[in-house]
Order: sequence, then structure tokens, then C-alpha cells
Amino acid sequence: MPRYRLWLLTVALWVAGCGGPFPQTTLEPRSDFGSVIDQLFTGIFWWAAGVFLVVETLLVITLIRFRHREGRPAPKPTHGHTLMEIAWTLAPAAILVFVAVPTVRTIFATAGEAPADALKVDVIGHQWWWEFRYRELGLVTANELHVPLGRAVQLSITSADVIHAFWAPPLGGKRDAIPGHVNRIAFRADRVGVYDGQCAEFCGASHANMRLRVVVDSDSGFGRWATVQLAGPAAPAAGTLAERGKAVFARSACIGCHTIQGVSPGVIGPNLTHVGSRATIASGLFPNDSAHLASWIADAPALKPGSLMTRMKPPLKDDDIAALVAYLASLK
Repeated sequence: MPRYRLWLLTVALWVAGCGGPFPQTTLEPRSDFGSVIDQLFTGIFWWAAGVFLVVETLLVITLIRFRHREGRPAPKPTHGHTLMEIAWTLAPAAILVFVAVPTVRTIFATAGEAPADALKVDVIGHQWWWEFRYRELGLVTANELHVPLGRAVQLSITSADVIHAFWAPPLGGKRDAIPGHVNRIAFRADRVGVYDGQCAEFCGASHANMRLRVVVDSDSGFGRWATVQLAGPAAPAAGTLAERGKAVFARSACIGCHTIQGVSPGVIGPNLTHVGSRATIASGLFPNDSAHLASWIADAPALKPGSLMTRMKPPLKDDDIAALVAYLASLK
């Protein structure tokens, strides 16, 4: 391949990489926490750019001024220069102070403290899904965290098994989820939207599939969502496929692992009381539609390596799976 074509290909790939979208960028903050981190990053970036500019300028001047010329004697080396030595000692020290002070201030500002009226949510990492417990609401859900716009939120993060890390980039920095220990993040979202996140600490076979979604609702929208979630699931109409699916759920292994309010008390897997209202299944891995839900019920480990939702023995028949899908989809 001609060299110019290689250069053109390189430039084209570089430009394509800048095209976006970037759903998990930290450079478009959507909360006070994210904005503080972004300001710190921007400040340090400009200090680094300034240092780079000074060093590279001096390097270019040196290369030009002291380059080899025919007939010119070699430059005379200088041993020791008190003023220069003082300068290149004090200058980095001063730069470090200007970097360290805002860094320490940001660390304290993002320590996880929140006002007394903050919405408090316990976040529990599991292999490989997220559990969210709203203390004041008495509400438990999974994988999709809803928070109100403009209200302080405090997340208390831990793990039920191995070390995970909660990370929703536009809303704030990541925090480790450690068994037997609680870390906290506090933030106030400033824009309605849906923000993707994921586990950021290697935790096993499906680490890359341990995703999450943070849904920032308007204040009234969050109130409506919470009201619906607190209500028990509507009973399926008599004689429908969903009613048959409820019976399948009650007699199968599902009942031992999953909670559905008023139906089953399982605590091993995600709470399914209103699973039909979620946009995704399998911790954000697939859209919540009939085809993916049926495939997930039939053979979850084939879709998500290491999934603890094992294949049922004996396997469910296709018509039972269809009925179960209809029932779960009705749990809005």
C-alpha cells in the first residue's frame, strides 16, 4: 500500500473515532458531582498542556540552536547552573501545589455526604446484576435506578459476593462495592434522561455484561414511578395466557429465587414485581421484549456466561415459556 494511502486511512480512522455518540463519557456531566470532577479535570489538563508547551518549546529551540553544522565546533557543555537548578525545582513544586489543592478540595467535596433530606438508596452488587433498595420508600428494584431531577441522592454501595464497582460516568465517579463495607456517592442530577453505566471492577465471567441504567425523572415523574412500583402487581385477567403464566411461575423453580410482591418471596435473583416496566433484562444486556425474555428463560447461561440463573430441569416446554413471558410482561 502506498504510504500516502496509509496516512489517509490513519486519518480517516482517527476522525471516525471522534464522531460519537459517547453514552458513557465523563466529559458531558449531568450532575453536580460530575461537574466538579469535570472542572478538576479541565484545570489539570491546562496545567499539563502548559508544561508540555514549555518543555517542547525548549526542546525545539535546543534542537535548532545546537544542531550539528559542518565546520562548527561542538557546543561547550556546562556543569552546574544554580539559577536553573533552583528554577526547575521550584517550578514543578509550585505546579504540584496548584494541582494538589483543588484535587484535595474535590476529594472532600465528593466524599459522599448528602443533606438530611436526600433520597437514600442502598446499592448492592451481585454476580452479575445490581439491586437497588430505596430506604424511605420501602421499595426494591433491579438494574434500573430511578432518581428525581434536582434532588440530592445518596447511594450506599456494597456487594453480596465479590468486589464490584458502581459507575455511571455522566453522573459521577465510580465507587467500589466491597463485601462487608459501604462506600457512598452523593449527587444531584441536573438533566432528565437515561444514563448508562456498568461495573468497573473485574468480577468474573460476565463482568462486561454487568450493566446498569440510571433514569433521571422529573420530580412528578419520579413520584408517579414510585407510586406504581409500590403497588402490588395487577392480577392477570381470568382465562388469559398471562394467568396461565402466573401458575407456571408458581410451580417452577422461578419462585425460589425471585420476588414478586404477593406471589413469591425469593431473594436470590432480581426482584420481578414490576419487571414488565423495565426497558432491559439481564442487567441491561438485552431489550425487554418477548423474544429476548423467552430466550433468557429457556437458557440464560447461553446468553450471559456464568449466569446463576441455571437451565431448569426438566426444561420448560415452549408453551409454558410463552405463558411465563406473557405473565412477566404484564407486570408493569
